[in-house]
Amino acid sequence: MNSLVAVTGADGFIGSHLVETLVDRGHRVRAMVRYDPCESWGWLDALASDVLERVEVVPGDVRDPASVRDALRDAESAYHLAALTAPSYSRLAPRSYAETNLLGTLNVLEAVRDLRTPRLVHASSGEVYGAARRVPIDEAHPLQARSPFAATKIAADKLVESYHASFGVPAVTLRPFGVFGPRQSARAFIPTVISQIAADTGAVEIGAPEPALDLAFVRDVAEAFAIVGSAPPGDVVGQVYNCGTGQVVSRGKLARVIAELMGADPEVRCETARGRPRAAESVRFVCDSGLLRRDTGWRHQHTLEEGLKDTIEWFLDPANLARYRPSTYTI
Repeated sequence: MNSLVAVTGADGFIGSHLVETLVDRGHRVRAMVRYDPCESWGWLDALASDVLERVEVVPGDVRDPASVRDALRDAESAYHLAALTAPSYSRLAPRSYAETNLLGTLNVLEAVRDLRTPRLVHASSGEVYGAARRVPIDEAHPLQARSPFAATKIAADKLVESYHASFGVPAVTLRPFGVFGPRQSARAFIPTVISQIAADTGAVEIGAPEPALDLAFVRDVAEAFAIVGSAPPGDVVGQVYNCGTGQVVSRGKLARVIAELMGADPEVRCETARGRPRAAESVRFVCDSGLLRRDTGWRHQHTLEEGLKDTIEWFLDPANLARYRPSTYTI
């Protein structure tokens, strides 16, 4: 294959796994990372040397049109994953989310349009649906902004839609639900539970126990991105796809499953999650990814337990666990 593809946000959780997946598929990858004066490449630093041999790392910022254009030049496909996430923090710094998630997406769209990039895959989020009005949630479900983060992702999704309709930009949008796995943010639910159990304090604080989550293992999600990036244009261009398993587990049960897999029996304390209003909690959040399965044949390959075992093993490596502080769930 040996074609060149570009990934923005390549230094992030999902982005770094996508880089690995694309290299495994035979691509050369130009990985755009946020400039760091300490020359850190984020999670790309954790990739194996044989993977990095096929990766060109380009420091930049999606808020800067010139650096975006340089990163996407000559790419056969562009995967746009650069974004600020963390809904709770977006309530503290909403302008930064608008600048990165919305204006950054505009810069990517302009570059793709000017460079005539054959395919743009835009990363959205299941958060755009807000509290579920019906389950499972399909792509026709109303979009509801329960945080500035969700609002900026909705706006970015609509901007992508408008550039496809107005200028023929060959874009496809993927909306992952509940992604988890190695390298996930310390603020997310599963890493906080693992780190608290590993700290051996005898208790785990999880926030509200009732919400049921559709959890997709990160390697399956990375494969979905790669599939929609290489599918025939007539099958996927212009489409929006949900990406999830269609299976749910409550936070309370999930904490107990993680504890069992770690051979622990902590007290599970349930309190309202800090920084996340109750109105923002969706009690049952189930993904309908039937459209993605129909158009591309994608299926998740890892069970929840398999994904959790891999995630726990990764986090319990002392070098990895040292990156995280025991904390309660905050997003």
